[in-house]
Amino acid sequence: MGKRTPLYEEHLALGGRMVDFGGWDMPVQYPAGILAEHEAVRQRAGMFDVSHMGEIDLHGARALEFADELVTNDCLKLEENQVLYSPMCYEHGGVVDDLLVYRLEPGHVLLVVNAANTEKDVNWVMERRQQLFPDVEAVDISAKTAEIALQGPKAQEILQSLTSFDLKRIAFFWVQPDIEIAGRQALWVSRTGYTGEDGFEIYLRPEDAVHVWREILRAGESYGILPCGLGARDSLRFEACLPLYGQELDQDHTPLQSGLKYWVRLEKEHFTGIEPLKAEQESGGPKRRLVGFRLEERGIARHGYPILSPSGEEIGVVTSGMLSPTLGEAIGLGFVPAEYAQVGTRIAVSVRGRAIAAEIIKRPFYRRSGK
Repeated sequence: MGKRTPLYEEHLALGGRMVDFGGWDMPVQYPAGILAEHEAVRQRAGMFDVSHMGEIDLHGARALEFADELVTNDCLKLEENQVLYSPMCYEHGGVVDDLLVYRLEPGHVLLVVNAANTEKDVNWVMERRQQLFPDVEAVDISAKTAEIALQGPKAQEILQSLTSFDLKRIAFFWVQPDIEIAGRQALWVSRTGYTGEDGFEIYLRPEDAVHVWREILRAGESYGILPCGLGARDSLRFEACLPLYGQELDQDHTPLQSGLKYWVRLEKEHFTGIEPLKAEQESGGPKRRLVGFRLEERGIARHGYPILSPSGEEIGVVTSGMLSPTLGEAIGLGFVPAEYAQVGTRIAVSVRGRAIAAEIIKRPFYRRSGK
């Protein structure tokens, strides 16, 4: 039996099909199905249980400096209650994880990390703290924190019906602490997500999660809200080209190779892994790069399938691929040598031993209107 979130029984009551995900029992889909859940988020609203995510609290006068050392992005520019996305690297430049950094009140920073990496990330943060910032307190608060993600163009209307706080005051990648939602006090509500849509991530005490989950479903019923599982979460993030650790990100690839240059601030004085990343960039950039591609024949490019040159030579590997529910096209992501990374370049993908023609295309595959 895997670990269970406070919403486990709610998933069963709603007919969720449960699977193991990083040691957690999580719903992969509900009776409506992955395509219906995906469409709900793109057109209306969907709600996800993301209580399995990890949270690490940093406290102390140098908490923000410590966070800035841990990640490649620039934490020192953050204002109070602002959020940023960043890779976190090992000293050799490979990726430990990608995460969100919340600058809360003075001397308080929250790191939100991926569920499957929580133990590894906590150990890494504790190790770096001991080596570099022993005066900063770091606490794993994952077990004390539940999280619900409400995503989609109707997310604000639905959530607004449950709070007197004006949600328009929360801009994209900002957070508001201590908002009352459906009569319960949320720890934090941030305008963030993993779907490519507008929406909110609501951090709660575990004992409040069921009540808030049920109230959001009730408030969203007239909008066509659906509870959503891991299947739709993956298809939505894939269309928006948001990376998944273990596929587009890992310890063997740098964030520059994974297309995250925008979130790597090499002009910073220092962060863990900066030297090899600077060397990689100064040598002409990554020799292998993450690309997006479109198949031109029938077939699906799955994780691990070989990417081929037009002459049939194996040159790379697919990291993610599927028939896009929104675009209706078979698309994928994968690593290839830099000389094959330009938009318009011809490649092929070996699908069950058959070479299928493909073309490198611009990323992201999907961008919400007005963004």
